[in-house]
Amino acid sequence: MNEISDFGPATAIGSLPGTDAREAAKTATGSFEDFPFLPELPARGPGADMIGRTAGLLVELYARVEPSGWRIGDRPGRDTRRARSWLGEDLDALEEFTQDHQGPVKVQAVGPWTLAAALELRNGESALSDPGACRDLAASLAEGLRLHLAEVRRRIPGGRLVLQLDEPSLTAVLRGQVKTSSGYRTHRAVDRQIIESILRDVLGVHADGPVVVHSCAPDVPFALLRRAGAAAVSFDFSLLTERDDDVIGEAVEAGTRLFAGVVPSTDTALSDPAGSVMGVRTLWRRLGLRPGLLAESVTVTPTCGLAGASPAYARQALAHCVRAARSLADNPE
Repeated sequence: MNEISDFGPATAIGSLPGTDAREAAKTATGSFEDFPFLPELPARGPGADMIGRTAGLLVELYARVEPSGWRIGDRPGRDTRRARSWLGEDLDALEEFTQDHQGPVKVQAVGPWTLAAALELRNGESALSDPGACRDLAASLAEGLRLHLAEVRRRIPGGRLVLQLDEPSLTAVLRGQVKTSSGYRTHRAVDRQIIESILRDVLGVHADGPVVVHSCAPDVPFALLRRAGAAAVSFDFSLLTERDDDVIGEAVEAGTRLFAGVVPSTDTALSDPAGSVMGVRTLWRRLGLRPGLLAESVTVTPTCGLAGASPAYARQALAHCVRAARSLADNPE
């Protein structure tokens, strides 16, 4: 089981509104003193979006923007340079505000299967259509993540890095629901053992720290992610059903951390913090889990990224996550 100190009581998913890297880093570190994160600002344009940002991390593979989306190319071009430049700005800003930080810090990247579903090959089809391309892409991503994590460690020597892999397309890949370029067909489902094996390889790049896998899609495959080595699973709590109870209970008992997305990620009236986590308490009682285990097992987050929220609401939502986590810890029953 992971140490409690591997994580904090609350954090965000990754994206924030706006285009100012320094302001975003100030918000991310000021809101979550215990568990800051590296913000993503997709409003800046292609290369700051989650696919483009991760494409910029790839080693010996490059991508460029086409009218249909991101496409793998032969050499680094303007789009790759832009993605890397923005990431550099974001790291500069985070470094400035974490000089004295001692504790967990979260960085995010797109996972191998969502990346394979989103990146196009030269023929216009997604990399998901070619098993060899999927393997090459995963290997390139793994090497890029190794270099990225080493850079963050250099900049934040007191931080204990938590790597988050975003896999919103994973369930669709498992079920054969990813559409082809024509939109009339879908790519065949990938074998679960292959999915698990490649995930395990990519998660393994962060051997000296925990990896959390995030998906705000329905039917997150908790058991598969746990077998692949995820120390935590991040999800939209509102999408859970009672049929998820068994796998969640097994995950908690095995020491898997739950990143429970309970705070809406777009502008809405927020309930009191205790009300936001009422469903988590109800789940705990339904599973028959020890109340005192709540604070050790749950990190409170928004349901998804906050890029679509107003700046004022984003700040309110982050503060609300902190208050909701405190409510869970103070009143677990």
